[in-house]
Amino acid sequence: MRVAVLGAGAIGAYVGASLCRAGVEVHLIARGAHLAALRANGVRVLSPRGDFAAHPHATDDPTEVGPVDYVFLGLKAHSYASAGPLLEPLLGPETALIAGQNGIPWWYFHKLAGPYEGHRIEAVDPGGATSAVMAPERAIGCVVYPATVIESPGVIRHLEGTRFSIGEPDGTVSDRCLRFSAAMVAGGLKCPVEPRLRDDIWIKLMGNASLNPISALTRATMAEICESPGTRRVVEQMMAETLDIAGRVGSTPEISIGKRVEGARRVGHHKTSMLQDLEAGKEMELDAVVAAVVEMADITGAPAPTLRTIYAATELLAKTMARPAPTPSVAAA
Repeated sequence: MRVAVLGAGAIGAYVGASLCRAGVEVHLIARGAHLAALRANGVRVLSPRGDFAAHPHATDDPTEVGPVDYVFLGLKAHSYASAGPLLEPLLGPETALIAGQNGIPWWYFHKLAGPYEGHRIEAVDPGGATSAVMAPERAIGCVVYPATVIESPGVIRHLEGTRFSIGEPDGTVSDRCLRFSAAMVAGGLKCPVEPRLRDDIWIKLMGNASLNPISALTRATMAEICESPGTRRVVEQMMAETLDIAGRVGSTPEISIGKRVEGARRVGHHKTSMLQDLEAGKEMELDAVVAAVVEMADITGAPAPTLRTIYAATELLAKTMARPAPTPSVAAA
């Protein structure tokens, strides 16, 4: 089995190192100081489950790799539409794309029986640009549960979780899913093949669509948001609205709002990925995590007033943060 990890950041390098431990031929696509460290020393994983190191091939040039069996996408979802030049050399006739992204995937309505089958979500597939690069037929869905960070170039700190749920858009349990799952399990990870993966997407999205934008607006950690009575109520309302939208597109996540909030609180004083991106001056993952949910509310006629309000505020934050810093004025003497 040959696997390329396109975007070998905190999650991508962790997956690549784990697969490498299982004897899979792994190629990490990275850049900058992180790439230099991967080339020199491999991946070092620091984990409460036990530290380990792996030495997969690392490069910034996918043409060195060529077609593979699987591409694990460790990129942010807003980078997908522009990833064509990096992705194309890795694709053979049967190459599968495993999208380890947050939020609503571009393939969401692909082969989903019902009134919305084949509908394109503009927020994650603008003008069909993402589908043009990543054919939905190649997609294997993936819901990422572990929390990891790049502690230093080439060094991944694994904080918690080992589960990567995967599944076909049409709900079948395919051979390609089973093969990838077996390799992940051999590498020490959990990788169940879920016929109703969209339910898992919404369970994670309950937290992402609420906690991520609120953390960006408040700069608060997950525990702080969940322990403050005011923001906890906002989170609970956003989760209820998210579940309403999920039900309108045929998903029935089996989890209570109280359990989901409590699970987030127990994570502790952890900054969400959106807050980390904001503080690092990077583009926030608003499109897939919040905008797509609001768009699905529009499609289905869901009111979603709190989701719409928080999204409007966070969208404006993203716009103002992207502005060039103003030139300081000089006061007259």
